[in-house]
Amino acid sequence: MLTKIAPMHNSLKHVAQSLGWQQPRLLKFNSIIRVIVLCGVLLLLQSVTLVRSFAADTTNPIPLFAYYYIWFDPQSWDRAKTDYPILGRYSSDDRSIMEQHVQWAKNAGITGFIVSWKSTLVLDRRLQLLIDVAEKANFKLWIIYQGLNFSRKPLPVDQIDNDLDYFTQTFASSPVFSSYDRPVVILSGTWEFTPDQIKTITSHHRDQLYILASEHNKEGYLRLASNVDGNAYYWSSVDPTTFPNYQEKLDGMAQAVHAHGGLWIAPAAPGFDARLIGGTRIIDRKNGDTFRTELNAAIRSSADAVGLISWNEFSENSYIEPSQKYGTQSLDVLADQETTLPPQISDFDSSEQGSVNLGKYYSVFVLGIVLVFLTASILIVILRHRHQNQ
Repeated sequence: MLTKIAPMHNSLKHVAQSLGWQQPRLLKFNSIIRVIVLCGVLLLLQSVTLVRSFAADTTNPIPLFAYYYIWFDPQSWDRAKTDYPILGRYSSDDRSIMEQHVQWAKNAGITGFIVSWKSTLVLDRRLQLLIDVAEKANFKLWIIYQGLNFSRKPLPVDQIDNDLDYFTQTFASSPVFSSYDRPVVILSGTWEFTPDQIKTITSHHRDQLYILASEHNKEGYLRLASNVDGNAYYWSSVDPTTFPNYQEKLDGMAQAVHAHGGLWIAPAAPGFDARLIGGTRIIDRKNGDTFRTELNAAIRSSADAVGLISWNEFSENSYIEPSQKYGTQSLDVLADQETTLPPQISDFDSSEQGSVNLGKYYSVFVLGIVLVFLTASILIVILRHRHQNQ
C-alpha cells in the first residue's frame, strides 16, 4: 500500500508546485505565544461561567427548622411554666394559633417546623390540622418521632414500626414534607436502642423516609451510622461560652455524619431553665446573645439545616415563640441573622461513604488546570524555539 501511495504523493506535489502553491511556513514564536494565551483566556472565561452557574443554584440560606410541640391543652399551662405565650394559654387544637405560629415563623426566616409526634388520636388529629395550615402557607414540616415514653424509656420496636407505617400511608404524601425527595423523620431517643433495634425500625422504611438518629456525640452516631440517614442533635442545655471545645464537638459530629453521606442538623437554642421539671442548669439568654452564638456555631459546623430548640418548649424555657417575658426577642435575632450558603444535598445514601463535593472548590480546580496548561505550553514552545536556534 505504501509503495502505491508514495508515487501518488510525489505527483500531487509536482502539480501543486507548478500552480505556484508553497508549503506554509511555521508560525512565528510570538504568534504561537499569542494563540496559547488566547486559548487560556477562553478556558478561564469558560470556568468563570461555569462557577457562576453553580453559584446561582446555591443562593438560599441554610434552612432553619424549629422543633414544634402539639401537646398543649389549656391545662398544660398550669404545670412547670414561668412564662406564657403572647397568644395566651392556647390549645394545640386551635387552627388560628397554628396559622399565627406559621406566619410569625415565616416572617422570621424559618423554613419549617420539626413536629413532635407519635400516633395517638389526639396527635394524629393535630398533625393533620398543622399539615392543612402549612400547605396553605407553603411551609415545610419534618417529624421528630417520640421514641421514648414519659418516663424516658424506649417504646416497643413494633409500635414504632407501626406508627411509621401509619405516617407513610396517611401523611407523607403531603407537599409540606417535600424538603427532599422523601420526608425527614428524626427518631428521638436513639441512644436507648441497640443498633439491631434501630436496624429493624429503619430497614422497613428507608425507601420512603429519611430517618435520622438523635445522638449526643460522634461515637453514638457512628454506632448507628449504617442504619440511619444522618443525625439531629437536640442540645438545648449547653452554655456555648463555657462548654469546652463547643465548636469542635459540633464540627466533629458534622464530619462524621457527612463522611457517611448523611444529613447533619445542628442545634441552636436561645437559653434553658428546666428547674421546675427536675433540671439544674440555667442558661441565660443574655438579651439574645446566647442564641446568636449558638446559631453561628451551628452554621459554622457545615450544617445541612439548623434545628432551632424550640418554638414552644415552655417547660424547659427554650422557646422562641413570642412570650410575655421576652416578647419577640428570639425572632428578631433570626430576622437579623445572616446565614451562609448550604451544602448541596440531593438523593444521599448514608449507607455509603460520602464523596467530596467539589462545588465550592470548582473555581480553584478549573483555574489550576488553566494555569498548568498555559505553563506547560509556554515551556514546550520555549524549549522547541531554543532547539531550533541551536
